[in-house]
Amino acid sequence: MAQQPPGENQKVVASDCTIAAGGPAANAAVTFSYLGNGAIWAGVLGTHAIAQLIRTDLAEYNMRIIDLAPGRSDPPPVSSIIVTQGTGGRSVISINATKSQVDPQAINQDILTSVNIVLVDGHQIPASQEIAQIAKSKNIPIVLDGGSWKPGSEEILPFIEWAVCSDNFHPPNCDNSEEVFAYLSAAGISNIAITRGEKPILYLNNGKYGSIEVPQIQATDTLGAGDIFHGAFCHYILENNFTDSLTAAAKIAAESCKKFGTRRWMKNS
Repeated sequence: MAQQPPGENQKVVASDCTIAAGGPAANAAVTFSYLGNGAIWAGVLGTHAIAQLIRTDLAEYNMRIIDLAPGRSDPPPVSSIIVTQGTGGRSVISINATKSQVDPQAINQDILTSVNIVLVDGHQIPASQEIAQIAKSKNIPIVLDGGSWKPGSEEILPFIEWAVCSDNFHPPNCDNSEEVFAYLSAAGISNIAITRGEKPILYLNNGKYGSIEVPQIQATDTLGAGDIFHGAFCHYILENNFTDSLTAAAKIAAESCKKFGTRRWMKNS
């Protein structure tokens, strides 16, 4: 956390720092576990020393880890994030999963044993498609974390029960929320939400449009708020309707923004 991001060839002194396992799916799984569920995170770790740090962090939240590339020696993808003190805005530099794509043939057909809901974030499209096909065969519903549109995302849309997207999620030829709703509806998704930070959530629920107000807070850190929203949504949708689940998830995400980092909100709540 710093007063402001550095300019070119400039150094700034941070007022706080944290290191945690992240990525949309990991943050969502931690939240899902914190809310009282058994969580499974599937992703790329391998044998690099950084992978052990990730395992140690996730183990604190009693999560089962499925390493989709156990023999990989390269470091897992990492991100550098600067949070602006006073606004809670974040600047992110990330390689994402562009250099760590998983061979879907390596996925065990028993990966979804005792699973009630699946969340996919679009960073591993071939793997997500394979897992989605397994989920469909077992009648397990799937949530899409639509943080941003990624090449190949269209391949997993036919499997999605609930699409919870950010305002930065723009499928091809979609420039506004109406076009996003239309695109996803045409793909067969009848439960769609678009989160917009502090602005009301827009939704389409079985043909009915609406909006949901979100808590208004003084944000300390917005990093991971969307991921936390998705983890909370997965928790609530197991026992509630779509709009109630969105409302409850928004409250959890807002609480997380009051603390620095993606974990402190749980330790202070």
